[in-house]
Amino acid sequence: MRGLESPLFINMLKDKVEKLLNEAFEERPDIFLIDFKMGAGNEIKVIIDGDDGVKLSDCMFFSRAVEHNLDREEYDFSIEVLSAGASSPLSSPRQFVKNIGRDIQITDREKRTETGLLKKADEEEVTITWKAREPKPIGKGKVTVEKEWTLNYEDVKQAKVVIKFN
Repeated sequence: MRGLESPLFINMLKDKVEKLLNEAFEERPDIFLIDFKMGAGNEIKVIIDGDDGVKLSDCMFFSRAVEHNLDREEYDFSIEVLSAGASSPLSSPRQFVKNIGRDIQITDREKRTETGLLKKADEEEVTITWKAREPKPIGKGKVTVEKEWTLNYEDVKQAKVVIKFN
């Protein structure tokens, strides 16, 4: 068993995989990393997203970038490269930027939840807008008002694109 399950060996493999992935991301700047994990039995799981979405060929490119550059005689591993699904939470500023103009649902750390149009997103914060019915300031009845909520990313507990079926 040559110590293949030792923490040192696992760290060596993880470092090598990270290096190979970084080289692949340099080659494909339109794709970005969402998550990378090494599991038991050297199971490699990579989740990617892209500025224009992710195709099967993109997943294959990243899988091959790792698989074709690791010696199976030296490392026993499995690799899975997935795209961030439509129902996956948004986790990076780049994902927010690519979804500007879509409806999203955001929950902050204080458990406030709002659903609205993703109006703005940059490296620091995100802004959504929505319409709400509120009592008139004077008199009876209600009026429709436009609401806006801006949050720093560190205050976002969860954010998801709202999928609409027409």
